[in-house]
Amino acid sequence: MKLKIGIIGTGGIADRGHADGLRQCSATELWSVLSRDAGRAAEFATRHSAQSPSPAHSSLGSFLEDPQLDAVIICTPDRLHAEQAIACARAGKHILLEKPMATDAMGCQAILDACQSAGVTLALGYRLRWHTGHRAVIASAHAGEFGKLRHARVLWSSLAADSSNWRASPQLGRWWSLAAAGTHCLDFARWALCPTAGEIEVVRSITSHSVWHSPFDESAQLAIRFANGATAEIHSSFLFNAPSRFELYGTKGYAICEGTFGREARGSIRTQSGPVKFEPADPFKLQLDDFARSILEKRKPEVDGIEGMRNTEILLAVARENGF
Repeated sequence: MKLKIGIIGTGGIADRGHADGLRQCSATELWSVLSRDAGRAAEFATRHSAQSPSPAHSSLGSFLEDPQLDAVIICTPDRLHAEQAIACARAGKHILLEKPMATDAMGCQAILDACQSAGVTLALGYRLRWHTGHRAVIASAHAGEFGKLRHARVLWSSLAADSSNWRASPQLGRWWSLAAAGTHCLDFARWALCPTAGEIEVVRSITSHSVWHSPFDESAQLAIRFANGATAEIHSSFLFNAPSRFELYGTKGYAICEGTFGREARGSIRTQSGPVKFEPADPFKLQLDDFARSILEKRKPEVDGIEGMRNTEILLAVARENGF
């Protein structure tokens, strides 16, 4: 029996990511779709072969009333996350929530409380953890292959044509480059370093919004120190094109991942020992495998709500430091 999963939101991440992942995952099926536009919901449901007899919805209430719906994937603008996730939890639906978790600390806590009260699983969508090459590198790092981990560097940038992206709007977003890419970079650094370096204790940041004069970060630079003194630097931007890059340095070696952040999960990886071979696999499918197993096995997903809230708390600190 497959878990019946509905998708809230029909944008690119739902269309070219989660819907394909659901089709590949043996434990799940796309059941229903919610969009503000009923026609768009119907088109999406038809194109991706949603299995419910009435798969297309334009009302959150009617979407959640379906007793056969087991879980939801929330792929909507950031400012909608808290309200929608709380409603889903209260309806008894397990939740895979796209990052960032919410746009304020109260929203994050309210989501956690609602999920705990309802006894539903909450997972966060940080797909960089599901690149097979990334997983090999982090497993090696945590096994001590690079010695004591001292530093990580993460870069993710692309060139936007203008500031029309919804993330640059205060009505729908809270951060721009940080919400699109920086939160992934932060999760990657935390995934790599927190198990041995402890929690993040210091964050200093600089952001820039001088090109389009948008209200949020067009570029953001973060300098981070962990509890044991290890450090990280993160840069996210919409001001230039560059290969995505993750670097990890320890006392005995290093790993460098370049061009590995795309949805196709390819790119190149090398360490002090030479190239790392990996078999590309759909990160959305692997993420959904973990989400489904966490529900069926009644265990925590790899990225749970506590980790999602910690990530958001750092983004909020950056916003406060930079006055937006």
